[in-house]
Amino acid sequence: MADINNTQNNYSASNIQVLEGLEAVRKRPAMYIGDISEKGLHHLVNETVDNSIDEAMAGYCSNIEVTINEDNSITVLDDGRGIPVDEHEKLHKSALEVVMTVLHAGGKFDKGSYKVSGGLHGVGVSCVNALSKHMLSQVYRDGKIYQQEYEKGIPLYPVKVVGETQLRGTRQQFWPDPTIFTTTEYNYDTIARRMRELAYLNAGITIKLTDLRPDAEGKLKEPEIFHAKEGLKEFVRYIDRHRTSIISEPICLKTEKDNVPIEVALIYNNDYQRDNIHSYVNNINTIEGGTHKTGFRIALARSLKNYTERNDQLRKQIEKAKIELAQDDFCEGLTAIISVKVAEPQFEGQTKTKLGNSEVNGAVQKAVGEAMNNYLEENPKDAHQICEKVILAATARVAARKARESVQRKSVMSGGGLPGKLADCSSRDPKKCEIFLVEGDSAGGSAKQGRDRHTQAILPLKGKILNVEKVQWHHVFEAESVMTIMQAIGVRFGVDGEEDRVANIDKLRYDKIIIMTDADVDGAHIDTLLMTLFYRFMPRIIEEGHLYIATPPLYLCTYKNKASEYCYTEQQRQAFIDKYANGEEDAKSIHTQRYKGLGEMNPEQLWDTTMNPETRLLKQVTIDNAAQADEIFSMLMGSDVEPRREFIEKNATYANIDA
Repeated sequence: MADINNTQNNYSASNIQVLEGLEAVRKRPAMYIGDISEKGLHHLVNETVDNSIDEAMAGYCSNIEVTINEDNSITVLDDGRGIPVDEHEKLHKSALEVVMTVLHAGGKFDKGSYKVSGGLHGVGVSCVNALSKHMLSQVYRDGKIYQQEYEKGIPLYPVKVVGETQLRGTRQQFWPDPTIFTTTEYNYDTIARRMRELAYLNAGITIKLTDLRPDAEGKLKEPEIFHAKEGLKEFVRYIDRHRTSIISEPICLKTEKDNVPIEVALIYNNDYQRDNIHSYVNNINTIEGGTHKTGFRIALARSLKNYTERNDQLRKQIEKAKIELAQDDFCEGLTAIISVKVAEPQFEGQTKTKLGNSEVNGAVQKAVGEAMNNYLEENPKDAHQICEKVILAATARVAARKARESVQRKSVMSGGGLPGKLADCSSRDPKKCEIFLVEGDSAGGSAKQGRDRHTQAILPLKGKILNVEKVQWHHVFEAESVMTIMQAIGVRFGVDGEEDRVANIDKLRYDKIIIMTDADVDGAHIDTLLMTLFYRFMPRIIEEGHLYIATPPLYLCTYKNKASEYCYTEQQRQAFIDKYANGEEDAKSIHTQRYKGLGEMNPEQLWDTTMNPETRLLKQVTIDNAAQADEIFSMLMGSDVEPRREFIEKNATYANIDA
């Protein structure tokens, strides 16, 4: 046992670390930007652009240029007022240096400068500076170009004048620190999605994105311009472009209630999905919703319900069907975007992306209620179409409950609630358990023999998986393949007074749900069908990090019985050949076995390559952008063929699958 007195004596003031300036950011970067992988890397771009967007929201900026330079540095240029450069009265240094090097310093804390703002609550651009190996700031202001450079957040010299200009604005260029980030290569599509989103959320702003990195053939992409004159109206059309609308035009409102600026755009389509509502606060995607989303749902349901009660034809239709309309019914076939601007936003929830300001609920209710009431009275044809859709949704909900209850009764009568094909694990601690959803009986047999029986369960999938994108809600419970999965993993619907469409995963039996399919086109199709099922009907499983995709090897490469290696990509296979082959003649002495199906591997091989937690590769399924995810799923699994063909042709080079 340690000597207590000696331990206490060794703990003194010298043990207390004080991290000065931006050292805290470099010491714990994930606390400030989420992580140090690709997601955190792209967060640097978002934080820098957010400063320019704040200028735009304040009415001082209309053009933003974002450039991915050939060396993977990023340049952001705007035509705003330019960061102030005069001396800060308390810190006695240029305001530019204060903004760039001091946490929680910036104009967004002064409501006279910015009424509302996004970003990391004042730590944004200083965090970017701290996590960059080099950063160059230039301010175009008062006819002069002011400049300061930094190394890992530390100024190299005081702010100085380096030229004259007739421009105004701020130019930031930064090089992410490779000692901090696991990758420093930017993905064009990731940046483009956020720039497009920002243009939609801020009508009238022009954002230009340029990529100066040549492709494999030495060609450059054409610069992309993002500009939305109609803002959210164009945004909701873009998200819903792969669906068929049942009303002539999106319903839009832009107003201010209780000092809260509110914008909403919504449209109804002939699909069966619900709660496709995307919400934003100060341009931040509130993926967990919050008071603004709650207020919207309440107002929408109240307006539509009141309209059906006043309309004799609709009221009689409801009475004949012997149904009651529930709030969830009003969201079937709905795609909506809510954007509010809040001076002092309060965020809560697991990812700090849930708005908690109670006053916003009432403000949104007022705005949406007034707008919907006016719309329904002025557009009776579209109003009738929407209400017919609502009544159909309510009818399907009742049918779904009956179908679900029937399935549950059959499970009880058959002697248990678990599917017969499930090979369960012996552990009863969900945190230690995982289940593999395996394509086919053959692969299922190998997986059952090769698994760790204590922690790994196997559920072979037989027959076609239902495409839930194309069916009404109640048909899901009539599909044996879907119900088998739900019963096995312990998901429940319509329990504890919750809505029928809300999947309750409190009784989830496994911490990891792993989709394991063949590395071919059919396997990729099954992957997509299953991901669609989880995204549309059990989104919490994805949101809380339970869904994964296994990565079986594509090849087993062997060289003269001297060396063998499993290769998961074509690049790894080529690297094996380059390592062991000496010329073309020696390369015929390398044997390559292509695994097209999991059933081609024996149990030991399947364990070693795909199931062993020590050596396997798992891809976690995540939702970073709900609007983008919704658009992709509706495009991949919907009825419109042409966009799906274009997507597959564009992305085929990124997939390791054979026909």
